Amino acid sequence: METKGVTCKIPLDLHNRITEEIRQNESTMSKFIEQIILEHYAKGAITMGKTRTMAFQVSEELFQQIKDYLSRYEQTYHRKLTQKEFVIGLIEQALEEADEEFEAAEAAEAEDAAEDAEINDNVNEIEDNGLEGEVTDEDEETEDAQPDDTPEEYAETETATETCEDDSVDDGSAIDADADTAARPQWE
Repeated sequence: METKGVTCKIPLDLHNRITEEIRQNESTMSKFIEQIILEHYAKGAITMGKTRTMAFQVSEELFQQIKDYLSRYEQTYHRKLTQKEFVIGLIEQALEEADEEFEAAEAAEAEDAAEDAEINDNVNEIEDNGLEGEVTDEDEETEDAQPDDTPEEYAETETATETCEDDSVDDGSAIDADADTAARPQWE
């Protein structure tokens, strides 16, 4: 690759910062300048497309916080970060996080839909096999095998006593509850 030199004068403090960074990275001035120029053109290629302007106002306090941050950034990283780069970076970061959240929510929704479909398939299978609400002979035998609390002969008397007792009508046909209880054996 053929090369050609670039000569320019820059402020002494900027030259010292560049020289220090080159020493830290064990690089050369040529590599450093080439990297800066390539980054500039790569960034320019991105921003040179169709653009739209976003303008908004912020409080004085927030504006000063941003200015302080940008100043500290420059002192710490020895590179100037513009307001535009800062805001665009924040927006891009927030959009990436939002995309991840949306994808997670969509995946959860798809999982819920799959579970619902599986439940519906199981219900349909039960209905297709005719098992819904059907009593088997085994169930009937189990019900018949369980003893009642009251013998059958007394069950009818209790029912008659409960339905016939009425304080407002006394035609002598009501069964005496005390006599019925005395005649019945005690069950525990």
